[in-house]
Amino acid sequence: MAWWHDAVIYQVYVRSFADSTGDGVGDLRGIIAKLPYLAQLGVDAVWLNPFYPSPQKDAGYDVSDYRDVEPLFGDLSDFDNLMGAAHRLGLRVVIDLVPNHTSSEHPWFRAALAAPPNSRERARYLFRDGRGESGELPPNDWQSIFGGSAWTRVGDGQWYLHLFAPEQPDLDWTDQGVVAEFDDILRFWLDRGVDGFRIDVAHGLAKDPALVDMPDHLDPDIPPWVAQSRHPFWDRDEVHEVYRRWRSILDSYPGDRVTVAEAWVYDPTRFARYLRRDELHTAFNFTFLMAPWDASALRGAIDDTLEGLRDVGAPATWVLANHDVAREVSRYGDGAIGLRRARAACLLMLSLPGSAYIYQGEELGLEEVRDIPPELRQDPLYSRSGGADPGRDGCRVPMPWTGDAPPFGFSSSPSPWLPQPPTWAAKTAEAQERDPASMLSLYRNALRIRSSREDLRAGGLQWLDTDASVLAFTRGTGFACVVNTGPEPVPLPAGLASARVRLASDPLGRGGDLPGDTAVWVELPA
Repeated sequence: MAWWHDAVIYQVYVRSFADSTGDGVGDLRGIIAKLPYLAQLGVDAVWLNPFYPSPQKDAGYDVSDYRDVEPLFGDLSDFDNLMGAAHRLGLRVVIDLVPNHTSSEHPWFRAALAAPPNSRERARYLFRDGRGESGELPPNDWQSIFGGSAWTRVGDGQWYLHLFAPEQPDLDWTDQGVVAEFDDILRFWLDRGVDGFRIDVAHGLAKDPALVDMPDHLDPDIPPWVAQSRHPFWDRDEVHEVYRRWRSILDSYPGDRVTVAEAWVYDPTRFARYLRRDELHTAFNFTFLMAPWDASALRGAIDDTLEGLRDVGAPATWVLANHDVAREVSRYGDGAIGLRRARAACLLMLSLPGSAYIYQGEELGLEEVRDIPPELRQDPLYSRSGGADPGRDGCRVPMPWTGDAPPFGFSSSPSPWLPQPPTWAAKTAEAQERDPASMLSLYRNALRIRSSREDLRAGGLQWLDTDASVLAFTRGTGFACVVNTGPEPVPLPAGLASARVRLASDPLGRGGDLPGDTAVWVELPA
């Protein structure tokens, strides 16, 4: 079985992990210094958010050069040193790939702006004439995910498409030059030893060639970045041609190289199409991530995922947080109750069949930071919405490592790129290292147990009959997980009361009852 079928992969948000230079921004050398921490945590691999040269209009997801390192983060020798250090510690490295769009500072786009309409240079992007008597209206009514029109007009009157910020023009994947370029980009990094790629906006590369207006049947309550039926730019059939091509490239390299898709596709059948045996290997499970803290909703997300993937033979990929969503401590209720539920969710996620991703700081129980001053916010979601959308900066605040005051060992600069709350003094890695009841200790123990048990590394799950507020299942014949999502204590399911407790998210009650918002792992009697 390939390593990625049951791997636990740790997401490093490069600019917020560790700063080695004192400029207040994390970098590759900072990551190298913290790799032993990740090895001790017990993860199998590291996923790095974009570190390429970029104007940083969207935190590096506006790439101006796909074959180099942003000087803010280091250089290619730093990247090679990181790869070597990670591999020596037994950690694999997955890097972010951004194929839907480039930066507006990319040489291709600068050449497109300098070229006339219908030129070879503009064919790499989606330039179109406008509507109206003199082309003064956008080509259609598509809206940017970051707010406002998805079209920007250039000096000669044409418009270009950007599903995100204007500084992120969309590529045209019907252009064979674009196809060949990304073939070469994949090989460049594979030749440097990377173990795989996370594919940004994997469901968005293909657009309706007619560029029709948004259809009336779309549900306005579904977020605009999520695919719906017959959508003009999300989850179109043509996108799978790209991934079949990429799969053949990865399969030509040794070492089980892997892809993981960011595909916001809730329909389980269409989601599974990205994971057919000749396409991508894995895809993030956003249905599970977005499920409320409710036994029925969580079980539904788990069942739908496992059922949808069964026919294509792909493993599930579970995730509770990432750099684009509010941290789970806050989503589940904030404060003590949010932390308690996040602890239970950790044991639930890490006991499910398949692989799992941990977002940096998740293992410390960090919450969403909501009081970032407006002048320090950097997410284009915030600026383009006029402040109506708080954006994603709150989950991107730098890691707290040591000490009792900001910057908590993240940097020698007293002013990191985003401010850390003083209350994180109790949540630093150093403080939790000494506490056997801490979130960090819980994650370390869970990952140690998971790696040592074959029944947590292979096979499916079997549900047990329980109360409506409880999830309970076995893995193999020797392990069970029970999660109480309700507020009141409940007895363990029949047959588990005498089982040996291996790990609990919080102490069990008298008589072995499972308190509210608590999960437990038990070892079944032979």
